Amino acid sequence: QVQLVESGGGLVQAGGSLRLSCIASGSIAAIFTMGWYRQAPGKQRELVATITSGRSANYVDSVKGRFTTSRDNDENTVNLQMNSLKPEDTAVYYCYANARSTASSYFMTYWGQGTQVTVSS
Repeated sequence: QVQLVESGGGLVQAGGSLRLSCIASGSIAAIFTMGWYRQAPGKQRELVATITSGRSANYVDSVKGRFTTSRDNDENTVNLQMNSLKPEDTAVYYCYANARSTASSYFMTYWGQGTQVTVSS
């Protein structure tokens, strides 16, 4: 199995910055994409950023120019640097990984437990 643990959420004023981190552990054979979703109250979960094993990154339009995702393939970690935060960025942020465990021939999507980000106006 593969486990993901996030850290770094919190409360910040509008215009501020936060950095989220996520580490994958367990019986990992390979990881393809990693990234971040978020879910605000009453809204559907939204893909925020993805990054491939080759470090090619994509972002939802609403965060382009403000958020940057990075990845360390050796450490199985993914980070999300969030700058110029806005109240509408308030949500629970979940990291994910498309990974294959050593016990499987297939890639599956694994999820972290979520970390709350609250941006006050």
